Amino acid sequence: MNASVTLPKRVVDELEKRGRDVEDFMLRLLSRELNLDPEIVAEARLELAEKYFADGKELVDKDPVQASEKLYKVAEECVKALAIHYNLEDILRNVEERGRWTVTDLEKAVKEISKRVDEPFISYWDHAWVLHAWGFHEAKLDSESVKMMIKYVESMLEKTRKILK
Repeated sequence: MNASVTLPKRVVDELEKRGRDVEDFMLRLLSRELNLDPEIVAEARLELAEKYFADGKELVDKDPVQASEKLYKVAEECVKALAIHYNLEDILRNVEERGRWTVTDLEKAVKEISKRVDEPFISYWDHAWVLHAWGFHEAKLDSESVKMMIKYVESMLEKTRKILK
C-alpha cells in the first residue's frame, strides 16, 4: 500500500531552498527516527526508483526535460538502495553527517557497487548522468535521445531489484 503525505508548502520551499530533496530527506528522517532496518530502507528506495521510472517513461514524449530528471532519479535511488544493502559504511556515514547525498558520494558508491555486481553498473550510471546533465540541466536532449537512454536506466533498476529481492 502506498501512502501520500502532504507537507505544508512553506516546509517544502524551505527544504528546496536548502538544497534538500523532499523524498530523500523524509526517508532518511523516518529511517533514523524509527530506527528502521536498513533493508527496509533499501526496499523503500527501490520503490521510489520504480515510481520515478514509471513517471519518466510517461513524460518522455510530453516533456523530455522532466523525463530526463525522473529517469536520473531512478539511478540515484538504485545507487542509494545498493549502498545501504552493501553497507558502504564510509559513504553512508558521510551522508549521515552531512545530512544529504552529494555527487561525490554517489560516484564513490557506484564504484564500490560496480566491484560487487557482474553488470556494467558504471555504464548504467554514466548514461543516467547524461540524462541529468544534458537532458535536465542543459535541456539538450529531445524525446528520441531520452528514449535511447531508458534501456540503461531500466537495466540498473532490474539489477537493483534482483539484488534486493
